[in-house]
Amino acid sequence: MSPTLSRQVLAEFLGTALLVVVAVGSAVAGLDVLGPTGVALAFGFVLLALAYAIGPVSGCHVNPAVTLGVLLSRGMTAAEAVAYWIAQVAGAVAGAALLWLLTGDVGGVTDQTGALGANDWGDTETAGGAFVVESVLTFVLVLVVLLVTARSAAPGFAGLAIGLTLTAVHLVAIPLTGTSVNPARSIGPALFAGGDPLAHVWLFVLAPLVGAVVAVAAARALSGPAPVLVDGTAAGSADGTAAPAAAAADATGADVPSAAGQRTPGREDAGRRPV
Repeated sequence: MSPTLSRQVLAEFLGTALLVVVAVGSAVAGLDVLGPTGVALAFGFVLLALAYAIGPVSGCHVNPAVTLGVLLSRGMTAAEAVAYWIAQVAGAVAGAALLWLLTGDVGGVTDQTGALGANDWGDTETAGGAFVVESVLTFVLVLVVLLVTARSAAPGFAGLAIGLTLTAVHLVAIPLTGTSVNPARSIGPALFAGGDPLAHVWLFVLAPLVGAVVAVAAARALSGPAPVLVDGTAAGSADGTAAPAAAAADATGADVPSAAGQRTPGREDAGRRPV
């Protein structure tokens, strides 16, 4: 693994862990005070902050569904995507472990969700309804990510757009499934909650991935084919060089302008390539 990819993987691990600790933690420790709206805002704000903080390093996907969207859009290689997925799941497990300690004898915090913020269905809809909700909302999230991080998008606002989108999808789905739209976010808490959340976690892995695949097709239809990068150059560019990296993708997978702004992505810039 190259030093650059190692830094990107570390950023994805830390970013996903923080997303779980802070955003899921807002439900675990403060659902009674914050309510669903407060929790939705916590997810959006955390993703927005992470987008600008670690986006220039890894693209700040912090979500396997977003990474799948970038992969299918030819923004990274399969090997790079697998490394991101491993880091994201490991980070979510680490974040959930910290929440588990805080709600156990060590921390003594009361778990307001009763299941460490794990996703599930049953009280308000069927498994089929949960699948539709999660796939459609992930479609919305990944589509926004792909469109606002395109080269033609207004620079500087991608992180804001994606953070607001994550907030919106949580406002819709918190009363239904607790809102996943992120397989890693679901896997971590489910491992510690056990029971039905663990038995049902497959849906919260599969549905977001399905939504991401459909989002890629929709993004291509709306914006045309993504630039194909070959040895650091974009096919069809006027001068034979790749376009400047539009951004750094976010947690749920947002892209924000890189610090350099004009850097030309090479093979080592996996998660930062324009999608």
